Amino acid sequence: MTGQSNDRPPKRLLDDQIEPFLKQLQNAGYAQRTLRKKRTVARAFARWAKSRRIVTRDLNSRHIAAFVARSPRRGKAHVQFELAVMRLFVGYLRREAGLPSTAQKEPDCAAGGFLRQYESYLREDRGLAENSVHVYVPFIRDFLASRAAATGRLSPHSWDPLSIRDFVLGHTRNRSAEYVRLLATALRSLFRFLFLSGQVVRDLASSVPRVCKYRQTAPPAFLSLEEISRVLVATDRSTPSGRRDYAILLLLARLGLRAGEVASLELGDIHWRTAEIVVRGKGRVVDHLPLLRDVGEALAAYIGGDRGVSSSRRVFLRRWAPRTGLAGPAAGPAAVGHIVRAALARAGVRRSGRGAAHLFRHGLATRMIRHGASISEISEVLRHRSQSTTAIYTQVAFEALRGVAQPWPSTGGVR
Repeated sequence: MTGQSNDRPPKRLLDDQIEPFLKQLQNAGYAQRTLRKKRTVARAFARWAKSRRIVTRDLNSRHIAAFVARSPRRGKAHVQFELAVMRLFVGYLRREAGLPSTAQKEPDCAAGGFLRQYESYLREDRGLAENSVHVYVPFIRDFLASRAAATGRLSPHSWDPLSIRDFVLGHTRNRSAEYVRLLATALRSLFRFLFLSGQVVRDLASSVPRVCKYRQTAPPAFLSLEEISRVLVATDRSTPSGRRDYAILLLLARLGLRAGEVASLELGDIHWRTAEIVVRGKGRVVDHLPLLRDVGEALAAYIGGDRGVSSSRRVFLRRWAPRTGLAGPAAGPAAVGHIVRAALARAGVRRSGRGAAHLFRHGLATRMIRHGASISEISEVLRHRSQSTTAIYTQVAFEALRGVAQPWPSTGGVR
């Protein structure tokens, strides 16, 4: 009897989870052909797991690696597809079937706790936008991993100015000035958080080396009106993705929105009756902007005919499944920037400088100042919190600058 009891099959085999998993993918917008391929992989994994008597609650990354490596003769593309399916499947099991996350070592758990507290501080106490949080966190994750690897544990009380300086110098060689500046800024914010939360007795923010960055050393890169027109004309509005991209480009060009603001725009933010758009900008500032006619027409064409049904409330969705919004840790502003770079390439427009989407914002400000708008007016349109940020656009008023420039000394210079 004892042997029969031990040999009973596990109660929760993976077979029971396949169809609910596929149903969730179907709701996310995956095509039937893709679902059939994923079903084949999921069923193969279920048979493989059953033959090895693996219970759902015991499933871990080693099982997935063994499954995809079970046959060395299969092509690389097929292996990558299986691995992608298994990642989706395991993610579903963790969310819906109570599969525990992979066990972590103690330093990793401690680092995860620090990161969660730090992210909460950035959002709740500092009021940073999600894009800023996503910029800061990778720097801090690298720093925590470095400290844990060096000492075998994660103890903020053991950190000192020398180790902080060595970390900064070791991670900034051959890096751009902007990378160094962001790293230093992120580290200072972490040390201030630890000090203010009482986890350390002294503020180590001053231990982070200063990064010299000169403001307004060059005029901002921007798109001219002719270049913007070329980009818009080159966007193919005969396809659903083209109509989506056209609406995004108009929001950037006509209203000067930031990439993150476009990605996070929700259906409820468009007030059709009052012709307004609610924009959630930096620092959780909420602004109401006019819904211009061409912008409204482009949005209506995309939302009404191409967006389709989705559980996401984001206005702009991915072209491929899962049909979710562009916003998110791995997308958001980066996805909008990719759309803009592709549009610039189609139009044959070459521009460098800050993010591609910002070229439209700079172009709007440049046209305003060249038509006589004041700094305060431009600051209001661009929703800057400080007019010192707007002052950089004075450099693009070339004709006005010529009127105040001193004549160049004659040959031989001053004697």
